Amino acid sequence: MSDYLVIFVTTPDVGAAEMIARSIVEEKFAACVNIVPGVKSFYHWEGKIEHSEEALLVIKTTKMLFPKVESCVRAMHSYDTPEIIACPVIRGSQPYLSWIDKSVLKG
Repeated sequence: MSDYLVIFVTTPDVGAAEMIARSIVEEKFAACVNIVPGVKSFYHWEGKIEHSEEALLVIKTTKMLFPKVESCVRAMHSYDTPEIIACPVIRGSQPYLSWIDKSVLKG
């Protein structure tokens, strides 16, 4: 199983995305967080199909730090049920993966 994850989190806007991203990186819960503005989302919510403009966080971290990322997102996010989806990194550039290791919390 992979030791590295890419985590996706949608936020209501770029300001919220920046606040969460900065906290995650400052705490060393992730090596890098990209913000993708202008994401259009369509989804089921409370019996209706909804849509909204959102910003997407793309978080690069380790499997060990997922609980810390999840906790940080939940504490700072305005949604009742924020999207927090982790995908394992199957393969990656060894220098990049080593950089992740050097950039995040240990133990």
